[in-house]
Amino acid sequence: MADAQDTPVAQDARAAQDARAAQAPRQTEARQTEARRIVEDTLTEAELEWESPAPGSYVVKLPGTRKLFTTLSLRLGRHSLSLNAFVVRHPDENEAGVHRWLLERNLRLYGVGYAIDPLGDIYLAGKLPLAAVTPEELDRLLGSVLETADGDFNTLLELGFASAIRREYAWRVSRGESTRNLDAFRNLTREPAPSSPAPPPSPAPSSPEQD
Repeated sequence: MADAQDTPVAQDARAAQDARAAQAPRQTEARQTEARRIVEDTLTEAELEWESPAPGSYVVKLPGTRKLFTTLSLRLGRHSLSLNAFVVRHPDENEAGVHRWLLERNLRLYGVGYAIDPLGDIYLAGKLPLAAVTPEELDRLLGSVLETADGDFNTLLELGFASAIRREYAWRVSRGESTRNLDAFRNLTREPAPSSPAPPPSPAPSSPEQD
C-alpha cells in the first residue's frame, strides 16, 4: 500500500507549499522596495530635511515653533516601518507627574505614543505594517509626530524642569540679559504680586475719661 505522503494529492500540496515559501522572500523584498520609494518620495515632496545613513533607514528634521526642530528616525524592517522621535531628556523633577501626564496623553494620540528609554529620556514611537505604508498615511504620521512633539514641549518643560527654568530666568535678569524666549513660562517666572498693605488701625474711640 502506498504511503499517504506519496499520493499525488500530498505531493501537489507539498509543491504548493514549497512554491509559497520560495515566493515569500521575493514578496517581502518587493514590499520593502515599494515602501522605501513611498518614504523617500513623501519626504522629498514635503520639502523636509532628511538623510539616509543606510538603506531603509532615514533621519528627518521636522521644523517646529516651540521646539526648534524634532529629529525623527524612520526604519524599514522586513514587515513594518518603525518611527522614533526624541522629545525631551529625562525630567529633572516631578518624574511621576510627567509619566502620568504622558500616559494620559497617549490616549489621544494618532499612530504614535510616548515612551521612555533606559535613561528616562522621552520619545514618541510608532510602528506601521509595510502593507499600510502609503503617502497619505505617512503624511498623517509625520504630522502627528510634529504636532505632538512641538505642541507638548513647553508643557513637558513646565512639568519636569520648573526649577531649572526659574534659575535660568533669575540668572538672565541678574545679568541684564533678555528673557524673551522664556515668555512662555511666565506662570513660573513672574514675581508673586505684592500683598496690599494692611490699612492703618482705626483710632480708638474716646473714652469718657479722655473727654
